[in-house]
Amino acid sequence: MNQDLATALADARRRLSTQGLAPAPQASLSLRLPGEQAMLLLAATDDGARRFDLAGKLAGTAALHAQIYGLRGDIGAIVAGGGPFGHALADVGGVLPPAFDEQARHLGRMRGPVERMAPGELAAALGGGANVVMIQGVPVCMGTTCQRMVLNAELFEKCAKAYVLAASTGHAVTTLPWWVCRIANGRLRKDQQRAALRFAQGALPEELRGY
Repeated sequence: MNQDLATALADARRRLSTQGLAPAPQASLSLRLPGEQAMLLLAATDDGARRFDLAGKLAGTAALHAQIYGLRGDIGAIVAGGGPFGHALADVGGVLPPAFDEQARHLGRMRGPVERMAPGELAAALGGGANVVMIQGVPVCMGTTCQRMVLNAELFEKCAKAYVLAASTGHAVTTLPWWVCRIANGRLRKDQQRAALRFAQGALPEELRGY
């Protein structure tokens, strides 16, 4: 299974890199290993994925990924990098308001941004179940599976482009009604609960089918 996951991680990096969503050399991607307290990490310039114990003494990029997995049992994949509009979000507050149905359904309600990595700051940003957060100006997108992570990264860049361009006009940006967000976020939380249970059982979450 680990070899299959390493291949999936390399394919994800290739797909995101061609779209400018995993720029070298700062971007990094990772996958949680089911049934183990470990992850595979692949930086933008690495030849292959490296295995790290989540409970080990880690530093830098590996420590950030491990910390996210420790905070959220539903997260199975992470990409830290993002495209130009994702990065530009930092210039307009660092938070993407819920403006699109698909965004609310799969990215959740974004909190943050995380600036100083002070104790509890990252936990607060991830505590609401959001699948994207700005950490020191860098977009970090997450998903229950590798495929979902890639789709979320693509979705975030698309939504960030629309919002950044709209916000730059100085006019108010229309957001979704509260009840639409509540329904969409509720469905997302159910997906996350099922994913966390699957990981706890030592299995990969099932891929989401449909909306």
